[in-house]
Amino acid sequence: MTRRERDPLVVGRVIGDVLDSFTRSINLTVSYNDREVANGCMLRPSQVVNQPRVNVGGDDMRAFHTLVMVDPDAPSPSDPNLREYLHWLVTDIPATTGARFGQEVVCYESPRPSMGIHRMVFVLFRQLGRQTVYAPGWRQNFSTRDFAELYNLGSPVAAVYYNCQRESGSGGRRR
Repeated sequence: MTRRERDPLVVGRVIGDVLDSFTRSINLTVSYNDREVANGCMLRPSQVVNQPRVNVGGDDMRAFHTLVMVDPDAPSPSDPNLREYLHWLVTDIPATTGARFGQEVVCYESPRPSMGIHRMVFVLFRQLGRQTVYAPGWRQNFSTRDFAELYNLGSPVAAVYYNCQRESGSGGRRR
């Protein structure tokens, strides 16, 4: 097996559905209530109600980053006709800090999938400069690729995703 085939972003179809192949160049950590998001882990809606803590690595203190959080499986993985749904957008995040130091231009909306398992994808881009990225006018049918092209963000510098499905015991088959 090649390294690319084992990449969790390839296995989880994040590369393909949301992003093109890229080389991670800085660290990105996303945590909900001190639980760090690992690619492909499962988190329930009750665990992701509040916006996560996001830490951005890097060594260029003058660099600024944009964080995008999308659901490519909205409203359902079998019919993702709202792909991608924009859950959060933070710009002007200084390197070596976190999302709380940036500008939240689209407020965090907690995932509430009703059908199937949804991938929640965090993508980090390096900006060309400060205050160069603006909010889109909508959340539905957002395109991370088009957004990156519009603002000359280039390839991502990091990405991570988790899976989310509705709480067990709410609906489903009766016995």
